[in-house]
Amino acid sequence: MSSLVWLDAYTPFPDPNGALPDGLLAVGGDLSLARLTAAYAHGIFPWFNEGDPILWWSPDPRMVLEGQALKVSRSLGKKLRQLQQAEAHAAADTSSGSTLQIRLNTAFAAVMQGCAEPRSTQAGTWISPAIQAAYTAWHLAGRAHSVEAWQGERLVGGLYGVSLGGIFFGESMFSRASDASKLALVYLVRYLLRHGVSHIDCQQQTGHLARMGAAPMPRHDFLALLADRLSRSAPPWGTGRLLSDGRLAPSLPKPP
Repeated sequence: MSSLVWLDAYTPFPDPNGALPDGLLAVGGDLSLARLTAAYAHGIFPWFNEGDPILWWSPDPRMVLEGQALKVSRSLGKKLRQLQQAEAHAAADTSSGSTLQIRLNTAFAAVMQGCAEPRSTQAGTWISPAIQAAYTAWHLAGRAHSVEAWQGERLVGGLYGVSLGGIFFGESMFSRASDASKLALVYLVRYLLRHGVSHIDCQQQTGHLARMGAAPMPRHDFLALLADRLSRSAPPWGTGRLLSDGRLAPSLPKPP
């Protein structure tokens, strides 16, 4: 029977299958690393407006992107080929130049701020200062990561998410240039597939993600997938430039 659970500091998360029809499962608790890790390991995530109590969700169905099912439009494919060609002719110092580059974990806080910027389709943002602080702490602990699109030294788009074992949980993305976040997603998928991670949890259904190949998955199937993937090794996350074949080129020090 579905019922809403109120959490205090010592209350564990309830069974996700007991969530209300809209996916709301619990209220309260905190955003500590221990609480967040426990939530994601059970297919639960926080989503709430600033000033409201913390709301914990486990929707049914769940939007999931299987890496091999990623869809790339003709126009996006053209930009990917241009990036690959530019990569082949890149100078040793990959931090310079005006060609768009995709980087990993070089500006996590800035990506979160970009994702929190007002959008014409939204009245506000759920990426509050509290959420930004919690996930930045998770980033410093090695679990939350950003994939960034750079035009020279200008951040023009990106995404961030959480890595637990052999699954990645996508949180949010933003663009300040055409297709910037889509390019970041493609490079993330290639990086994950290279390291044996086949699925990205996209949490909730959106037309944008559906057009790129994400599809709804029944909650019980997602929880079974999650339980299996958590026992696998996480990718060797680092910092640097992502290449078109999924490799990570470590950041080079700038000359003095």
